[in-house]
Amino acid sequence: MPIQVLPPQLANQIAAGEVVERPASVVKELVENSLDAGATRIDIDIERGGAKLIRIRDNGCGIKKDELALALARHATSKIASLDDLEAIISLGFRGEALASISSVARLTLTSRTAEQQEAWQAYAEGRDQAVTVKPAAHPVGTTLEVLDLFYNTPARRKFMRTEKTEFGHIDEVVRRIALARFDVTINLSHNGKVMRQYRAVAQDGQRERRLGTICGAAFLEHALAIEWQHGDLTLRGWVADPLHTTPALAEIQYCYVNGRMMRDRLINHAIRQACEDKLGADQQPAFVLYLEIDPHQVDVNVHPAKHEVRFHQSRLVHDFIYQGVLSVLQQQLDAPLAEKDDPPAPRAMPENRIAAGGNQFARPSEAREPATRFSITPSRESAASSGRPGGASWPHAQPGYQKQQGALYRQLLDTPTAPKPALQTPGAAELAGHSQSFGRVLTIVSRDCALLEREGGLALLSLTVAERWLRQAQLTPGAEAVCAQPLLIPLRLKVTEGEKQALAAAHPALTQLGIDMHTDALHVTVRAVPLPLRQQNLQILIPELIGYLAQQNAFDVGNIAQWMARNLTSEQTSWNMAQAIALLADVERLCPQLVRTPPGGLLQPVDLHSAMNALKDE
Repeated sequence: MPIQVLPPQLANQIAAGEVVERPASVVKELVENSLDAGATRIDIDIERGGAKLIRIRDNGCGIKKDELALALARHATSKIASLDDLEAIISLGFRGEALASISSVARLTLTSRTAEQQEAWQAYAEGRDQAVTVKPAAHPVGTTLEVLDLFYNTPARRKFMRTEKTEFGHIDEVVRRIALARFDVTINLSHNGKVMRQYRAVAQDGQRERRLGTICGAAFLEHALAIEWQHGDLTLRGWVADPLHTTPALAEIQYCYVNGRMMRDRLINHAIRQACEDKLGADQQPAFVLYLEIDPHQVDVNVHPAKHEVRFHQSRLVHDFIYQGVLSVLQQQLDAPLAEKDDPPAPRAMPENRIAAGGNQFARPSEAREPATRFSITPSRESAASSGRPGGASWPHAQPGYQKQQGALYRQLLDTPTAPKPALQTPGAAELAGHSQSFGRVLTIVSRDCALLEREGGLALLSLTVAERWLRQAQLTPGAEAVCAQPLLIPLRLKVTEGEKQALAAAHPALTQLGIDMHTDALHVTVRAVPLPLRQQNLQILIPELIGYLAQQNAFDVGNIAQWMARNLTSEQTSWNMAQAIALLADVERLCPQLVRTPPGGLLQPVDLHSAMNALKDE
């Protein structure tokens, strides 16, 4: 087959595989468009978990008649116009892919009216044809989007949708996250004609806490510690639950936002867990709702298909900024007051529990100190009307000397003496092993695939390759439920022998638990879905090797198969950097806490410095 440009319809359906994962993805994209349009009220109507109908109505600025058809075209957007705009994004959407992708797998109706127009207009697009028809309609100022029969023309995608209750649960969670991001917007959610959620717009701090309690629960609100930590272009606001009162139910509340965009960022989560680690049990997680505001020039949001992750240009600085902010409010809660200006400064020392990945850039002494840190709640975002920009975000332009100035800027930050801790009895090695939650602080990368760690009592080398293999095994091993299967855009069809066919039939229950969907016929096997860790692998090589492995087995244990796959997956990293090592260890500590308590062979090797020190003394 010759190389050729894909037809627009096929290209949109491929893009829909990334943008439109499930009905909740549609709700997220459309509500974010409403927020970018300056809406202060959004009504969301869902039928049958989003499979039948998703309707989003807002009172935003609307879309002009001559732009309606263009709005449904791929890569058409009003959010950015140049590369400079892409490098400093302040809107939630910017790619111009959502509406085109949604209309390629559903029946989409877009009705809108601007304040300048006397009447509204409606555009309709359906499925693969992508033909857009525009006609007059009745509608107030704003926009309504209706998505009917999601995945009606892609039966394979519709097959993998969950139950109505499950899909609506995902939609409800998306709306909860958005409601926590924008307190100034009224959001109503209905399912099958019944009002399920009503979040009224609030402005005052007390009213914000009311919405916080409605979404996160009274238990979180009761133990929430308000935080505001600011310096230069970095601001951290929100709430952290008191670790001494954190329960497993509260630990499920982990919401973080970067410039108003909801995120699942491993670096932020790692910094928060490091700040709370000596106050949490080995199997506990912190609960938080935090908002990080940063110069848009210093963060890249165009690194994930669904925009769930970001990349910070100065990840170490952001990590330690968050760590110090959370740690300080926890210390204040424990009645460890900060030194007064009139008191002589206490010796600057790292907290005993400081084993965060990477050095603490904010712990350096500075002669000029700004008492800019406060512990109170302030509005995290102004309303769109007062700011004059979509979403209400207002950011300073990056100065030409930003990179040169930031070193001195951050050295001035958070120069607060740490209150000395009372002397504690030194626990034994067994006790330390049973309660440690972290491998230690990453000092540097050695030989491209090992991390040098600072741990309790010394240094150690950790094999990042082995750690990655253990992480993949944890991701591939099913728990109470089977591993989630990710459908392949193009199923893989392979020829198999009779013996391999029999082995696959016997291993079918185990493969289903592992998220692998295989179907056999007379001479072939068709792979339709694989777990997420396998999506980026060369399945043309891996699957035949897996079939060969299964053909040699007499019994099919889920754990053994997961272990085999973890050992045979190709690593995406040929060499590691500090940020990648920190992110990997954060995931391993979260998913494989038993490795921290009892490291297996080949993972962690203590470094004996005594011989080197003795050699230096003998010189």
